[in-house]
Amino acid sequence: MSTFFTPGPAALFPTVEAHYAEAFRQNIGSISHRSAAFRKIYQHADEQLRILFGLPKETAVLFTGSATEIWERAIMNTVEHESFHLVNGSFSKKFYDFSKELHKFAHAMHKPFGEGFDASEVEVPEYAELICCTANETSSGVQMKAAEIHKIKKANKDKLMMVDMVSSAPYTNLDFNLVDSAMFSVQKAFGMPAGLGVWLANEKMLEKSERMKLHEGIVGTYHSLPSLWENYKKFETPETPNVMGIYVLGKVAEDFNKIGVDVMRKETDRKAKALYDFADKSANFEIFVENPNHRSATVVVLNCKGLAGDVIKQVQAKSDMILGSGYGKMKETQIRIANFPAVNEEQVQALIATLGSL
Repeated sequence: MSTFFTPGPAALFPTVEAHYAEAFRQNIGSISHRSAAFRKIYQHADEQLRILFGLPKETAVLFTGSATEIWERAIMNTVEHESFHLVNGSFSKKFYDFSKELHKFAHAMHKPFGEGFDASEVEVPEYAELICCTANETSSGVQMKAAEIHKIKKANKDKLMMVDMVSSAPYTNLDFNLVDSAMFSVQKAFGMPAGLGVWLANEKMLEKSERMKLHEGIVGTYHSLPSLWENYKKFETPETPNVMGIYVLGKVAEDFNKIGVDVMRKETDRKAKALYDFADKSANFEIFVENPNHRSATVVVLNCKGLAGDVIKQVQAKSDMILGSGYGKMKETQIRIANFPAVNEEQVQALIATLGSL
C-alpha cells in the first residue's frame, strides 16, 4: 500500500477506514439530517472538536462543503467595507482575491513566496473590519506561529480576526478566547477524504453578520452565519450535509483526543526536525524557507537540485511513497512533504532514507 506524503488530499489516518465501515454498518449514509441520530452525530463531533481546540462556549462548530467556501462566507458575513490580508503565497492570495471579487476594499501586506510574517511588522489599517491571516501557507511551506497571531489580535482588539488553518489544524495552538474565527478542511491533517469544511466562529462574528443583515447587507442565504448558527443550536444544518464525513470527523477527533493534542504536536515537531536536518546536510536538496521561525512543521518544502518530477518518480519506484510536487511555478523545482498525523516517525525516517539514497 502506498504511503502518501502529499499535502492534500493526504494520507488517511489509520483509523478512518474502520470508522467508515462502522458508519456503513449503521446506515449513517441514509439517515435524515433532521433526525435524532444525526443530532447525536453532530453533538459528538462538536464535543470532540471543542476538547481538541479548547473552544470556549461562545464559539460554534459549523459545517460547510469545503474550507474554500468558508473564505467567501466569512467575508460576506463580517466585512461591510474593508478587510486586511497577510499575503505570502497562493492560498493567502486567494483569500485576498475573494474579498476583492466580493467588491470589498481589500488591504494587503505582501511578502515574497517563501517568506513569513512577524507581528512586529504588521500594521492593520484603521478601518479594516476583518484581519485575515494564514497559519500555514500550504503552497510555500511557511507558517505563522500562534503567538504572532495572538499579538496581532491583542493589538487590534476592536477588529475581528479570521485564521486559515487548513494545513495546520490541530497543530496550530490558537487561543480561541482571543481569535474570533478559524477554518480547516478534513482532507489534510485530519486524514479523511475531502468534502467537508469546518468553520469555528464566535458570537462576535455572528453579531456582526446580524448587524449587516439588519442594515440590508447581503450575507448569503442558506449558509449565512445566522442560518448556520440557528441550526447549530439544535445540532442541525440548513441543508443535507456530508453526514458520513461529520460522523467520521467526530471519531477521528476523539482518536486525536485519546492520543493527546500536545503529544501529537511534539511528534509533529520531531518529524519536521528530522526532515529539515536531513535537507540541511543533503547535497541533493535544500530547505526552501530560509527563516527557521517561519518554516512549517506540517508542510515541508524542499528545493531539488534536479527535476522534482524525477525525484517523485524515483521515490515512488523505490519505496511506494508518494510526494507532493511544488505549487504552481515551483512544480518542477520543489517537492512538498506533508507531515500530518497519519504518517508516523518510522515512515518519515523511511522517506529520509529513500531520499538519501537517490
